[in-house]
Order: sequence, then structure tokens, then C-alpha cells
Amino acid sequence: MENEDQAWLDYRARFADVYDESNYASPLQSAVMRASHRLTEKNFNPSDHFAKVLEIGAGTGEHIDFVRHGFDQYILSDLDAKTLDVAKRKLNERFGCKLLYETQSGEGLSYGDNSFDRLIATHVLEHIYQPHIALKEWIRVVKHGGVLSILIPTDPGVAWRLGRHLGPRKNAIAQGIAYDYVMAREHVNSCNNLIALLRHYFPERTESWWPFPIPSIDLNLFFVCHAIVKKVGD
Repeated sequence: MENEDQAWLDYRARFADVYDESNYASPLQSAVMRASHRLTEKNFNPSDHFAKVLEIGAGTGEHIDFVRHGFDQYILSDLDAKTLDVAKRKLNERFGCKLLYETQSGEGLSYGDNSFDRLIATHVLEHIYQPHIALKEWIRVVKHGGVLSILIPTDPGVAWRLGRHLGPRKNAIAQGIAYDYVMAREHVNSCNNLIALLRHYFPERTESWWPFPIPSIDLNLFFVCHAIVKKVGD
């Protein structure tokens, strides 16, 4: 790619190979990341069932182990095919034919309208340059009455910035990743702006925060929104 920075090209080339180590190797960082996935699923129970589920930005497949409800089909989608190869190696033996792995852009999905009963996006929306367009696309593929579940970090809140310096930054730099540069390009949307968008598009929603139930960007590390998709005429 012409005019692309070498630091970015190096990072993207290694992304699938270093993602799990970067985010789950440290006991503290792993505990925090796993808490974010549990937060996303705490509203659901084994008695719940969604026939078709789409996960956006599924990466190496870390989230599905925290899904508590039943499903008939679960599609792990990601723009990076290499990360999906990692997910397939990790998950196929346990889930088998219930899982599909598909390379998709979160801003332009190939699925038809009203294809899914639930859509999950954890640690994704902060990376998308035009999040309002992505949200409209996600609404399009979810059925009327379906659930859209979105988890975002509270970046640039005080707790998030402090936590970043205590763990992930040092770990990434040790692996030769230009962490500050990469994060400047990866986390392109602030939490408060994304929350404003979610509240605008989804009047019917539930919100959760972690680690404190107080709705504060500065005190917490993660925010989750579960929205019931309502479509005019349905």
C-alpha cells in the first residue's frame, strides 16, 4: 500500500499472531478483558435462545465462550481473515457445524435484511471510522424485535487511560509494537460520542457499566448497550 506507514503494516501483519498474547497473557489484563465479555452476556440465561447470531469483529473467537444462551447458528465475522483462522483452530472441535467463519466488513455486510436474531459487537465500534453508518447496517440485518449487543471501552476516560499505562502499553511495546501510534489509529471514536449515538438510535435499551454500576466514563472501564431493534411497519 502506497503512503502507508511501516509501523502500521508491521502491526497488521502480526495482528492475528499476537492478539491473544497481547490481551490475555497478563493475568490482570486477561481478567479485565474476560470481565468485559461476561458483562456483555450477563443479561442472558441458558433458557434464552437466538436461532441465528452474528458476531461482528469476532477476531480470534474469544467472546463465544461467554455466550450463555442457546443458538442454532453463530457466525463469527471479521475483516481480518487470519484472525478467523485462529478462531477456527480454537473453536471448531467444541462447536462444530454450529459455527461459520466469514470475512466481512462491519460497515458493509453481505447479508440480507432481517437475517439475524442477535448481533454482538465487542470492542469493535470504537475502531470504525463512520460508526453511525455501521449501526444502521447492523440494524438492517437484525430482525424486528431482535437484540443488538454492543460493548465499548470507556476510552478516553480516566480509568481507561490509567489501566492502559499499567498493562497493555508495556506489554505491546515489549513485543515491538508502536503502541501509542497504533492506538491513535485503532481507537478513532471516543466512548462519550459512541454512547450518544447509541442513545439516539436505540430508545429501547439497557445499559451496563464495569466495574462500577455508576454511569461514569471516568470511573469505569467498559460500557454495554443491549438494544431491541424496532422497525417501522413491523
